[in-house]
Amino acid sequence: MNRSNNRTRQWLLCALFAALTAICSQIQIPLPMVPINLALFSVHMAGALLGVKYGSISMLIYLLLGLVGAPVFTGLVGGAGILFGQTGGYIVGYVIAAAIVGLLRQKWGERFFQLCLAMVLGVAACYLFGTIWFMVITHNPLWTSLMYCVFPFLPGDAVKILLAATLCHKLLPILRRNGWIPA
Repeated sequence: MNRSNNRTRQWLLCALFAALTAICSQIQIPLPMVPINLALFSVHMAGALLGVKYGSISMLIYLLLGLVGAPVFTGLVGGAGILFGQTGGYIVGYVIAAAIVGLLRQKWGERFFQLCLAMVLGVAACYLFGTIWFMVITHNPLWTSLMYCVFPFLPGDAVKILLAATLCHKLLPILRRNGWIPA
């Protein structure tokens, strides 16, 4: 396969994962401050399948689409007000999480446990960045911010990690064999 086709496939996958994140963001359970949604599922998948560079680029595309007003964020909204609002740090954290998952998958390998651990560290980085952002914007103390932004999400994020790691473990060899991701 020539280099141009491979690059085209990588960019197509970036667009696909940006769109998947937009879709997963709409599958939500509303909570008072920060809604629970499935976005981190696609963030984990993007990082694990596309690697550090293209996984983070796919989340950057998602972020930029929302920034310019495309209704890709939770609740079919977009715009700078959302991105720079109280939950914007978690959206920025998607880029960081995808990069961490991609980097660790490349370093550690793609066995199920390794993928799970990479995804746990990716979500931890997203939580850290997003919670600090939330605290700065809302002036809430750490414990209150954790009660709003982290603790309610832990069970769902554990399920997202298990599902994403299972799918990635199965999909990585198939995508590699068919030339969709580098060998």
